[in-house]
Amino acid sequence: MDAIWLTGAEWLAVLRIGLGLWWLESWRHKDKKAWFERGSGIEWAAGVAAEHRWRAVRAGFQAVVAPRPRVMAYVVAYAELALGVGLILGLLTPVALVGGLVLNGLYFVLMIHDWAEQGQNSMMALISGVGLFGMSWQTWSVDSALGWFG
Repeated sequence: MDAIWLTGAEWLAVLRIGLGLWWLESWRHKDKKAWFERGSGIEWAAGVAAEHRWRAVRAGFQAVVAPRPRVMAYVVAYAELALGVGLILGLLTPVALVGGLVLNGLYFVLMIHDWAEQGQNSMMALISGVGLFGMSWQTWSVDSALGWFG
């Protein structure tokens, strides 16, 4: 594989780190006080889920998220932080990439009617897939330094 400036593995690491920065920014820009004390993020998602065109999404949200809004606010926010840190450092990278795919998939389905969210989540999922199948942890990562994941 030919590449300009960096090797193919290094470009995959750049892509992985960029995705990690994207997740970190998703966490950073959240108003934590509003999310954790007033439940604003989960309240907003509840409104989206209540009007969702798919019954399974409405029912799933009511069964899993609605009964525990405070816990879910922490789960969502800190999952984004963990994904960001893991991908930037290249720590447990395959786990972070699969976790990101799952979270983007959930966001994609919940926000099926919002074109802006669709674009963001589909691109983040694409990068996760490329990072996973391209084994982006081979370069510039804690995983590589420790000899994890081959």
